[in-house]
Amino acid sequence: MKWKRYGSTEKRSNIIKKKELSTPQILSGGTVTFFSTLTVILTLVLSPAFADFSGRIVGVWDGDTIKVTHNGKVEKIRLYGIDCPEKAQPFGTKAKQSTSAIVFGKDVTIMEHGHDKYTRTLAEVLLPDGMNLNQELVKQGWCWWYRQYAPGDTVLEGLERDAREGRTGLWVDPQPVPPWEWRKRRR
Repeated sequence: MKWKRYGSTEKRSNIIKKKELSTPQILSGGTVTFFSTLTVILTLVLSPAFADFSGRIVGVWDGDTIKVTHNGKVEKIRLYGIDCPEKAQPFGTKAKQSTSAIVFGKDVTIMEHGHDKYTRTLAEVLLPDGMNLNQELVKQGWCWWYRQYAPGDTVLEGLERDAREGRTGLWVDPQPVPPWEWRKRRR
């Protein structure tokens, strides 16, 4: 919008006057208002289902499961989109140690993605400096991108590819066994 300045002798309230809106500007403004209102409504309706929260990391169960304080209780969080080796599996201890070194005792933001069949919260974990724990573990080579549960995550896909090619973390093993296969063999 254009603004017009009038002579300095007029009162301050009359110094700036808005140019009249044409019909197309009114319609486009109405459309923007409609979509803005719709976005706010959808956010309010949907956000309680997958609300973000902050808390302190008070435990690391394994490479992809942590414990965080939330509403005065300790809540188990399963890291969304990744699968680290099990504790008894090769590289399982290293994955847990890496997770612990990155987040233990820190205040983090939990970005929920629902719950798994064990009722654990599925989430991405963000540190105060903006680091995404899930992505960092894949980047360091301590876990797999869990394609079955995060099929469209091209960031995790690329980070895993780079870790494999760089033979980083568990990728030093020429044929590491994915945890879902390892679990299946143990049943």
